[in-house]
Amino acid sequence: MINVGVVGGTGFTGGELLRILSGHPETKLNWVYSRTYAGKPLHSAHDDLEGIWDLAFVDKCDWNVDVVFLCLPHETAKNFVESEHIPEGVKIIDLSRDYRFNEEGGFIYGLPELNKEKIKKASKIANPGCFATSIQLALLPLAFHKVLNHDVQVTGVTGSTGAGKGLSATTHFTWRTSNASVYKALKHQHIQEIFQSVHQLQPSFEKRINFVPMRGNFTRGILASIYTDTTWTAEEALSNYQAYYADHPFVRVTNQPIDMKQVVNTNLVRISVNVIDGQIHLVSVIDNLTKGASGQAVQNMNLVFGLDEKTGLNLKSIGY
Repeated sequence: MINVGVVGGTGFTGGELLRILSGHPETKLNWVYSRTYAGKPLHSAHDDLEGIWDLAFVDKCDWNVDVVFLCLPHETAKNFVESEHIPEGVKIIDLSRDYRFNEEGGFIYGLPELNKEKIKKASKIANPGCFATSIQLALLPLAFHKVLNHDVQVTGVTGSTGAGKGLSATTHFTWRTSNASVYKALKHQHIQEIFQSVHQLQPSFEKRINFVPMRGNFTRGILASIYTDTTWTAEEALSNYQAYYADHPFVRVTNQPIDMKQVVNTNLVRISVNVIDGQIHLVSVIDNLTKGASGQAVQNMNLVFGLDEKTGLNLKSIGY
């Protein structure tokens, strides 16, 4: 069994991680660290976990574990790693953005569809961002074939859980319901992350990735609509995408319409590929809390420990 510790298990990603681990056949949850909830049962932060975990939050980490998941706020994970002096034998999977760039601190960027072989050998994983995951997976086959030669236009919409568990004016129910809005237009923090991965496959890419994110009036899920110029035919595009993802079990490619309910509550990515009047149009849908965060973290853990990457992740979508 893989002995697991979780740091910061009270937010949305921490709660989702605990739910996934509760059904993982090869893990044992040893502890969940939270100074705020120390001594309280796990279900005090996630009431749906009552009767599933007979554990309380702790205020000190016991490093006698095989892997630790860091579910901390951005810009705090790095401080935690540096102050705790985590033993070398403990694998680290960080779900914040603190180590996502340039393999800082020896962290490997944890997008399995890009870095699977590196991840298998890694001891430190930087889990990708949610929007970044959805958009990168739509673009990687183009970069792989070195045919990203024009600006990329992206519009993406995400659910309220993408903003974290702390309430704000734009996550409050009365504001979010029956509403939609744009935020961080052309300046979202995930643009740099997307560019880094595209550049890994196509170093010559220097065009713009114009990303306009939107807030949706739903709780979880991401839909990204992407287009750029192409010389591929519709048949070539579909065939090239299916070939690129042939060995990646969580990615499903089609030329048919797709929607978020096909992936919510799963670790799946669905990508619709079409060519219209010289432009390739891509639609990518994921669940921001699973493939966009905790599910992908568990997928990375599976790869690091030599398990089938699907272990514990055969999750069913809501469907309706």
